[in-house]
Amino acid sequence: MVKAIPGQGSNVPITLLGSSGFSAQLAGMQGLPFAFAAHFAPEYLYTAAQLYREHFRPSKVLRSPYLMVAVQVIAAETDAAAQRLFTTSQQRFLRLIRNQPVELLPPVDSMDGLWQEAERAAVRSKLGAAIVGSNATVKAGLEKVVGDTGADEVIVVTDTYEHADRLQSYERVAGVATMIDVNPTVGVGA
Repeated sequence: MVKAIPGQGSNVPITLLGSSGFSAQLAGMQGLPFAFAAHFAPEYLYTAAQLYREHFRPSKVLRSPYLMVAVQVIAAETDAAAQRLFTTSQQRFLRLIRNQPVELLPPVDSMDGLWQEAERAAVRSKLGAAIVGSNATVKAGLEKVVGDTGADEVIVVTDTYEHADRLQSYERVAGVATMIDVNPTVGVGA
């Protein structure tokens, strides 16, 4: 008889990852760290952050809430260059709503002509928390999301077609992160 129990005895810390108010409430009631998937469910971000804090009960794991927010971030030399790279993510979500394969596609100069107005609105809705631009734009966007949610961590998701563009974006975001001084405008826990 084979008995496989991966991770047994390793005491891996549990973080609840979610994209809804229910997952936020559950993480809070269980006293667990909560990671919110704003990179594809931005419409629930602020509600989920509030619900998590409202329902948080201290536990053996945490004495106070610990919120992580995953957001799409693409940083480039200029806002225009970042917006062009962002068309890869836009095409991916467009293909998702069309029930087509969602592999990464090369960036395009314009999304005009690739989508219908309703599709454009749907894609923009799903990517509503995205932070896309130059270092200054990304810094302002990160400061806003952290300030508005009281996030303890930001998980950066970067979908670019070329790996080199992704690495450059991450390097820029890392540099920007060292310059951020955030004073949250929400209650940040007990």
